[in-house]
Amino acid sequence: MSFEDLNLNPAIIKAINDAGYTIPTPIQKQAIPELLAGHDVMASAQTGTGKTAAFMLPALHLLATPPKVQSRGPRVLVLTPTRELAIQVSEAAMKYGKYLPRIKVVSILGGMPYPLQNKLLSQPVDILVATPGRLIDHIQRGRIDFKRLEMLVLDEADRMLDMGFIDDVESIASATPATRQTMLFSATLDGAIDKVAARLLKTPKRIQVASQKERLENIEQRLHYVDDISHKNRILNHVLRDETLKQAIVFTATKRDADTLADSLYAQGYAAAALHGDMNQRERNRTLTKLRSGGLRVLVATDVAARGIDIADITHVINFDLPKFAEDYVHRIGRTGRAGASGIAVSFASNRDGMHLTKIERYTGQRITSHEIPGLEPRVKPRVQHGGFKGANAPSVTQKRKRSPFASNNPRQFNATPSSDANGNRNSGHQSRRSFGQDSRPGSHRNGSTAGSGHHFARPK
Repeated sequence: MSFEDLNLNPAIIKAINDAGYTIPTPIQKQAIPELLAGHDVMASAQTGTGKTAAFMLPALHLLATPPKVQSRGPRVLVLTPTRELAIQVSEAAMKYGKYLPRIKVVSILGGMPYPLQNKLLSQPVDILVATPGRLIDHIQRGRIDFKRLEMLVLDEADRMLDMGFIDDVESIASATPATRQTMLFSATLDGAIDKVAARLLKTPKRIQVASQKERLENIEQRLHYVDDISHKNRILNHVLRDETLKQAIVFTATKRDADTLADSLYAQGYAAAALHGDMNQRERNRTLTKLRSGGLRVLVATDVAARGIDIADITHVINFDLPKFAEDYVHRIGRTGRAGASGIAVSFASNRDGMHLTKIERYTGQRITSHEIPGLEPRVKPRVQHGGFKGANAPSVTQKRKRSPFASNNPRQFNATPSSDANGNRNSGHQSRRSFGQDSRPGSHRNGSTAGSGHHFARPK
């Protein structure tokens, strides 16, 4: 099947050809015909599977026809959990809709000034891409007219659920016409998402593509056991010196850790910078522009900030800290191996991360292979066990009983029980991370030009 077979508007096909795409991905093959037929759709699809085009191409096809209602408000509304993902969606709309006449795309995101957003919303809008919180503010102030809205897209609905946005999403949906077409995209279609879909979608077509295992086949997953923060930093330095590494994202547990590690790497000469939610939009845009242009080799980021990043040259993803949830592991390593390319995902774990690793492996259906670097071997090598692992030097149950001051042959006396700490604890101590931005100019990781995209953003002055 080719894109021509999907019966999309010829102007859209021309833009797709310009982008170098000829064959639709599985999610596009299944979703686009259903959407063009006017059905509501709920689909399970990860980033990197072409899901943005799966809903944006039908949306643009809709915009090629005259509106049914005359108004300045949007005909298509896309809700995303993060600013970065919203920017990616807006850029996709401009890329695929460049040959359609007078398509106006506006992004309404948190961290941007209200006056400029008010000005943008006072003008005719075709596609509105927004984060829920900021959009709710404008709705409550009566600044958005949804009378001609025909299509509502919930992108990464599972993440919006995790972040507590679903109440806002439902409030926004209630402000739109009941006749709208609604589509929901999520990493998984579990019970919680089913409940959301039942409230917002009308007899939706259910689409599920690629198991977790199938989607990760082109990503080599490696595991390095670490003793402490110093050992972890030495292994990170070794990985970053890999000549095959073009660009890398290093994930940390906290915003503070991202800053600390990025500063440390920058001081060591790496082109490194941080990306996290405490940065204002201008700083985030500059950092992402440098990453896309190749000015950064290493990005140190938190989970939420890095969602939506789609850059072909990211060859490595490094989990400096393991994520809290197995789903986030898949989202993280999905930043590499994009569009069929191969990638490498490296994770650091201590001997207290056994249960965490087990959950990740169960979720992905794949075992993460342990690797050792000559000269950087861990002092304590974990012994793999069913459902986790523990340090090789951990005492056996018999040894513990012998050491116990209560050990006795008298059954009335207490016997020490085996400890399960090695299997029960999660992520070990956090570490510092910071932004990389290796440039010949000191502090260049904080500077850079803003993205010159074709859509309209409200930017701070």
